[in-house]
Amino acid sequence: MTKIVRPARAILVVPVPVIALLAALIGCGPRSGGRAASAAAGDSVSQPAASARTDAVPVAERLRQYTPVRLTADLAPLSARERRMVPLLIDAARQMDTIFWRETFGNRDSLLRSLADPAVRRYAEINYGPWDRLASNAPFVPGVGAKPPGSRFYPPDISRVELDSLARTPAGAPIRSQYTVVHRDSTRGLIAVPYHEAFAGPIRVAAARLRSAAALADDPDLRRYLELRARALETDHYRPSDLAWLDMKRNTLDIVIGPIETYEDELAGAKASHESYVLIKDRAWSRRLARYAAVLPGLQRGLPVPAAYKRERPGTDSDLNAYDAVYYAGEANAGSKTI
Repeated sequence: MTKIVRPARAILVVPVPVIALLAALIGCGPRSGGRAASAAAGDSVSQPAASARTDAVPVAERLRQYTPVRLTADLAPLSARERRMVPLLIDAARQMDTIFWRETFGNRDSLLRSLADPAVRRYAEINYGPWDRLASNAPFVPGVGAKPPGSRFYPPDISRVELDSLARTPAGAPIRSQYTVVHRDSTRGLIAVPYHEAFAGPIRVAAARLRSAAALADDPDLRRYLELRARALETDHYRPSDLAWLDMKRNTLDIVIGPIETYEDELAGAKASHESYVLIKDRAWSRRLARYAAVLPGLQRGLPVPAAYKRERPGTDSDLNAYDAVYYAGEANAGSKTI
């Protein structure tokens, strides 16, 4: 399923290069009622070279790399029950923020309280910690030191050699899992704690909100997905809910939530970070995009590459939809945004 996402009503803080990208998309795309054409979900954003950002650059200047953007969404198409679902989904998504702070730094409140300069505090909020995500995670708070490659998924003193030596053993499966946090025990050995135990508090809240939203969902496929996703958060077994998400066709509301991307784990690229965004389908734009799904096989046949790279045949039942994103949280909201 391909989901095209357009940001919606919120104060979204995005890097200035992203604003330029959006302006280019708006300038070259069709318009409807003054609303911009959608930008593809997951589009990569070019990052400035790390060498252009040094410790000598004041944080206030770095902060100007970002700009707050007020975005709007039309809630009129939503039913009364769907409108009641939106704050429940946002509250579920908000729990991913709490978890991601713990995955990437630790205690959010203690860090922010320690920062007297409002600009530094705001920059830490944007970056989910004291490391500059637009400058190869260079620290911008004095005395903090380098960001651990494994963030908080592993002990800070762990080496890749130690991790690999244990992960290759029969007992290493939990250590290798996408959904565990690795700690040291009393003997300095490594133990794995499942996400649903390590983050039990916010997981419990998120699952409860998803179930409350599911009870209001008129679309049976959305209801099933929300119920399965709540269970997935509680068990770390995500495949059934992933498949249920792919089965959704008629839903107006959507939520991406849970541990998904592994970029934050630069030690082993194994641990998935928590994130979320809440989406409202733009049905008019989705209908306009649907025609392109039918021509996917022909587009692939026409690609100027050897036939060996075109053996897989795309189906004509692919979903191509446009969405307004009404809330971002966790990894999707850290530094440059998922647009």
